[in-house]
Amino acid sequence: AESQETVVTGGGGYCGYKLGCALANIGASVVLCDIHKPLWVIPSGVAWIQTDIRDYSAILAVCEGADCMFHVASYGMSGIEQVSPHSLVFVCVTAHTEACRKKNVSRLVYTSSVNVVFGGLPIEDGDEESLPYFPIDQVFHWIDSTISLMILSHVLGGGILHTCVLRPPGIYGPEEQRHLPRLIIERRLLSFKFGDPTVQMNWIHVENFVQAHILAAQALTPEKNYIASGQVYFIHDGEKSNLFEWLTPLVRAILILKYLHFFNCMQLQLLCACYILYVFIPLYVDSFALQVQNISVTHTFRIDKARAQLGYRPQKFDFADSVNHYIESRPPSHYKLFLNIFLTLFVTLILAFLFTKLGGLSILRFFKGRRH
Repeated sequence: AESQETVVTGGGGYCGYKLGCALANIGASVVLCDIHKPLWVIPSGVAWIQTDIRDYSAILAVCEGADCMFHVASYGMSGIEQVSPHSLVFVCVTAHTEACRKKNVSRLVYTSSVNVVFGGLPIEDGDEESLPYFPIDQVFHWIDSTISLMILSHVLGGGILHTCVLRPPGIYGPEEQRHLPRLIIERRLLSFKFGDPTVQMNWIHVENFVQAHILAAQALTPEKNYIASGQVYFIHDGEKSNLFEWLTPLVRAILILKYLHFFNCMQLQLLCACYILYVFIPLYVDSFALQVQNISVTHTFRIDKARAQLGYRPQKFDFADSVNHYIESRPPSHYKLFLNIFLTLFVTLILAFLFTKLGGLSILRFFKGRRH
């Protein structure tokens, strides 16, 4: 069991909060740091400090007396959650590692992402040793690549700060606030299917996410011979699935009939008409392309290393349980649901009509031609 103070940056988010609660349950004195307060009740044994995690002096203060830090904080993949890459790579990470060194924090566990090695090319059962970082200038997640290299360099340089990096895929759970309400329901991504139906990917339940992080921290101690020091681990539920098949319970739960239309990636050029709206916001465009890649190209990874070195044993969870919890806890909005379904069908029909009329032409080329 943990006995000294543990700091969780990004503790206001779903994963950071769940990790903090689990650490408190095994005896740790936990400090959650984030700019926003968690949406959930903060339990006994857990303290929350409102902190800009890019502020070195603030991080230095919360590290006083701490033995371990979990860097769970991250930028958003899309929308207003996105921040400047500079603010995370060169400010945030430097602040954390230097604060840990100065305050004699002996362990740092960094939450990365599978996207540091996945840039749109198929990966089947990839492992930590054989997969290089994806070319940094070609991937939206070059931020995570740079951070991971910086984090690992601190242990490789022979310092007393023992570090490791965990790479989870998409995270889900009963109270998850991103994939369920935003990606799937609010954005109506389940109003169509596209790509190869054999495409597979991994997911991780928040409880397995928490388990892996606690085990990683324990594996950075002398009792475990610092086995995780300087190491990288893929973590997930231990299963592969096709995104749309995996999300079938959600479709049923929100009573959307299968008015699903199949598109391949080339036909998705129609949807990229939104580029016109985001022409002056390149970060948005890169984000959109990345999210399409993430669900249209197979990328699966092995967790043998985490099993062997950390003792990681993912539990089995049913996605339908998370869906049911979300549906039951979400305020009823039948009118909004009907309106969204109607608008989705309407827009889909318009796009299908445009594609039929334009043949194989790019929608962007069409709009450019209309200007001349």
